[in-house]
Amino acid sequence: QVQIVESGGGLVQPGGSLRLSCATSGIIFSSYDMGWYRQPPGKQRELVAVISSGGTTNYGDSVKGRFTISRDNAKSTIYLQMNSLKPEDTAVYYCNAALRRIFDYWGQGTQVTVSS
Repeated sequence: QVQIVESGGGLVQPGGSLRLSCATSGIIFSSYDMGWYRQPPGKQRELVAVISSGGTTNYGDSVKGRFTISRDNAKSTIYLQMNSLKPEDTAVYYCNAALRRIFDYWGQGTQVTVSS
């Protein structure tokens, strides 16, 4: 059974930092491209950052230079370090695991709220 579980969300003040984690099980983690997506209130889901099975990273334009995605294959986990957070980063953050467009799994999401 595949499990994708996000953690680390919460309430943070503008300019603050948070680190999200996404723990997986039931997949051959090292073979999967992994990503973080977010859905702000009333808006569509959007790309935050992705990291390929080989470690190549890509970021959405709005988070470049502030967020860093990483993966630990030994722990079957990815992370999203978020710095210099802004109110517009408020969203539900989702973890995705994808393999060659054949398998595609999503977590339940974790809420991030940036507010003073």
